[in-house]
Amino acid sequence: MLTTKANYLADELGYEVTIILTDGKGKEPFYPLSSRIKVVQLDIGFEELWSLSFLKKIPVYLKKQRRYKKALTQALMQIRPDVTVSLLRREINFICGIKDGSHKVGELHVNRANYRNFEANDSNFIKNLFSKFWGAGLVKKLRQLDRLVVLTEEDKANWGELSNVVCIPNPLTSASVSKSTTENQRVIAVGRYVYQKGFDLLIEAWARVSESHPTWRLDVYGSGEREPYLKQAETLGVGQSCHLNEAVSNIGEKYAESSIFVLSSRFEGFGMVLIEAMACGVPVVSFACPCGPRDIIDDGTTGFLVDNGNVEQLAERLCRLMDDADLRRQMGERALEASRRYDIGSIGLQWKKLFEEVVKG
Repeated sequence: MLTTKANYLADELGYEVTIILTDGKGKEPFYPLSSRIKVVQLDIGFEELWSLSFLKKIPVYLKKQRRYKKALTQALMQIRPDVTVSLLRREINFICGIKDGSHKVGELHVNRANYRNFEANDSNFIKNLFSKFWGAGLVKKLRQLDRLVVLTEEDKANWGELSNVVCIPNPLTSASVSKSTTENQRVIAVGRYVYQKGFDLLIEAWARVSESHPTWRLDVYGSGEREPYLKQAETLGVGQSCHLNEAVSNIGEKYAESSIFVLSSRFEGFGMVLIEAMACGVPVVSFACPCGPRDIIDDGTTGFLVDNGNVEQLAERLCRLMDDADLRRQMGERALEASRRYDIGSIGLQWKKLFEEVVKG
């Protein structure tokens, strides 16, 4: 998302763009970055924290945080930008106090309920206490921003105590060139193999679906630990029709080879995979989880929204689309049309308008 927006701002709108990094010194950008964009590497090395236990992280974190504040202050005082956009990581604790003359904008890529929270299967008393302590002062810091940008109108409503919140969704990262015929007996899901994505719920639903639709298959693509899900599929007797694949670089082709996209997440920041599938003309079935699907899907028109966590209803909606080829085709066509509102040209202009508003005051 960062690369897509930065490239558009620099190449299409003529902005002078600088990206400031804390980690990854010596690594090339993973995605192609415009030659017009300047990259500043502070080399703080926060990645070191990943290998430490929770308690051991604290002194290392505090030391690195002091280095980060000093280095970022020096960088911004030298650049003197008109607008500084923070992705609301560790710098939210001090960025509004840096007197470089820039207007400060925060950009949040998760919903409020899950911002800096630990997942339910990876939490304990100390972690939960830390999360509550940190969150107590968060609103005060966010209130100091010129704008807080969230991804969905649903999440915007969660920040009722703030008056500086605006909604700008993520853009499609590229125009899709492959379109689904919605004729293949194939359902697709995409995401990391983690608790958040709810693939355990999806496999449970698929066990119900496959009983009445034995010729259909489910393909999941993602990175992470697949073994627990493979075991679940085998236990439920759907190992032959439920394929748990590793992540692939040609995911657009996989969307186009499928006829239904399913999202089983317990929560999302936005749900970019929904838009990617829709841009390939694939109708979607999704839990109405917080936050994203309610903003993206027009229930009954571009896809189906299912009560969050309702496995039986998820299976029923999948079966309904499997049984009705005309409905799949019509929903796919409407989904493709709806996805166009997320083109980078449209989203880029929303950012341009925001920048102009904050600079003018």
